[in-house]
Amino acid sequence: MPDSPESAGSEKPGMKKNVALLAMCQALFNSSTGVVLSVSALVGLALASNKSLATLPQALQWEATAAFAIPLAMMMRRFGRRTGFIFGALMGSVGALVAAIAIFQGSFELYLVAIIFFGAFTISGQTYRFAAADVADDKWRSVAISLVVGGGVLAAFVGPEISKWTHDVAGPWLGNETFAKAIELICGPGIAAAATTVPGQEPPYQFASTFIVLAFIPIILIFVVSLVGFPQQSEQKFENSGRPMGEIVRQPGYIVAVLCAVIGWGVMVLMMAATPLAMVKEFGHTFEDSAFIAQWHMFGMFAPSFFTGSLIRRYGVLNVLLAGLVLSSSAALIGFSGGTIEHFWFANVCVGCGWNFLFVGGTHLLTQMYRPEEKAKAQGMNDFLVFQSVAAFSFSAGLLQNTVGWTTVCALLLPCVGIVFIAVLYLKFMPGAAPPGEGTDPKPAAAE
Repeated sequence: MPDSPESAGSEKPGMKKNVALLAMCQALFNSSTGVVLSVSALVGLALASNKSLATLPQALQWEATAAFAIPLAMMMRRFGRRTGFIFGALMGSVGALVAAIAIFQGSFELYLVAIIFFGAFTISGQTYRFAAADVADDKWRSVAISLVVGGGVLAAFVGPEISKWTHDVAGPWLGNETFAKAIELICGPGIAAAATTVPGQEPPYQFASTFIVLAFIPIILIFVVSLVGFPQQSEQKFENSGRPMGEIVRQPGYIVAVLCAVIGWGVMVLMMAATPLAMVKEFGHTFEDSAFIAQWHMFGMFAPSFFTGSLIRRYGVLNVLLAGLVLSSSAALIGFSGGTIEHFWFANVCVGCGWNFLFVGGTHLLTQMYRPEEKAKAQGMNDFLVFQSVAAFSFSAGLLQNTVGWTTVCALLLPCVGIVFIAVLYLKFMPGAAPPGEGTDPKPAAAE
């Protein structure tokens, strides 16, 4: 059920400025977490004694993301969006510092603790799309969501460059006496003495310097989010909390929105988590090759956002969701067909574009399925369900990649996509199942 409509000719005060600031926040967020997701499997591989647990940190990050989803939604409902975003950013900064300490100490367990902090940061960043819906009027909601998600396109260039610049410089940094003393004070003696580069081996403390740099990005994010004009808390108070949660989640539109987000995220995360392992360990490509693929993968995730919202307005959200499912299945088929740089490039760009259509489209559909007073619990439950599922996909990536290999991983994605394809078709062709204007008869953009 849609939110209360705004008047047809009005525009919320400061909407364009707020959307631009939220897009910048999304870019900063994705620059940080994108690096974490792209290097986490390699850090896990280096620290874990059981190499099948290489993607456990990624899985734990998504579990923590799911665990923080409902509490963060309630925090934002009680104290406002800004407070929730600042809390998440602080958790991200702490998590980056703890991760760096874990790498210096060679502790897989401490690295898992750091990842829990990143879970809180991750779920706060995933909420920028809902904040976009808050600051935009009904007519431009899908475009605002799309543009804010599109802010992450900057991360496609910044994130991988950060990892390429910093992944092997911890050793040289420890050559600085002041830096070495600070690290040994925090992490224990002997750290600097062990920072010896051996030809033919991995650089010492790989990615520790990456996380030190990442600790500063959330601080910048806090400054930017403080400039956003969020709706006043007095405008968000309601006499009751609306319908029971069970009634909300049983709506066909809500179910399809969750399924599209689950599979969009699940297919994307499984391929993204398996890609560096497959490229480096199975097919013999370099880390620089893997970072190059990660860069274009993120570009595929966020670049379509500059027109996804317009496509939704013109063709209807269900048609955009179907296009996203076609792109996701195409990515799996391309990955299944080989392991060259070209195969990884096309597969990761396709799965990124598919994720974008499914994520932006699913978010837009979700906002049609609750009343204003139900927003916090409906959004919180959606993210809890989505990221619990994503955690399972992420954890299985390491196990599957190490046991059955890349091509089988890709083949296993196709049945998942097929199930959601059927669900979207049901919503599209079952009379009355989809919200008005989102099913078989979308309104042309000019008619709005």
